[in-house]
Amino acid sequence: MKSVLIVEDEQAIARVLAAYLRKAEFEVHHAADGQAALALFDSVNPSIVLLDIMLPGMDGWDLLRIFREKSACPVIMLTALDDITDRLNGLNAGADDYMSKPFVPEEVVARVNAVLRRNPHWTSGSQDRRSFGNLVIDLASKQVLLNGAEVALTPRDLSLLIFLSEYPNRTFTRDHLIEQVWGLDYEGSDRAVDLSIKRLRQALSHWATDTGEIRTLRGMGYQFWIAN
Repeated sequence: MKSVLIVEDEQAIARVLAAYLRKAEFEVHHAADGQAALALFDSVNPSIVLLDIMLPGMDGWDLLRIFREKSACPVIMLTALDDITDRLNGLNAGADDYMSKPFVPEEVVARVNAVLRRNPHWTSGSQDRRSFGNLVIDLASKQVLLNGAEVALTPRDLSLLIFLSEYPNRTFTRDHLIEQVWGLDYEGSDRAVDLSIKRLRQALSHWATDTGEIRTLRGMGYQFWIAN
């Protein structure tokens, strides 16, 4: 069962969200402040987080930064702050979506499902561990290790790497990668794929080239190549 961590100090809002998410067959956990959220995040390994910004003590921005240091778990910001600057700050800081209060609970559930469809590899409980020479992709901990050291990746870059690694030596066009990793509702440029590939290559620059590499096939797309 997919799990949701709701980080919200307004009990009425939390109860309503929990009821709708349970009806949609999610396992629900709730934290009313930052410290409780951090403890639950580590203990339950949620599939997704619904994160309020205005919290007592540690605010949502601080929590988002800490979550991003720990994991690529998807995060949807829930807040009364509706300024475009706040929205951009949230998305640029690593949030996967942003919803303003007041909101319709059914839409929150729909957004949760949409984000999880975009990021199918970030559900909790997977024990997959893929090894490609000195490169290891651990789905359970959502970590990428190179020569035993963790590689820092953005959530989107990690999702792209995981998707490509599922299909070694298969070529994907930009459009296919946008659909599978960014999602059908993505409205940006397909250049985002090129930039993500560039960042991955830089991050994996010490991956043994006789073992594998991310290749560009001119006029065709990208391939996670590994030696047979």
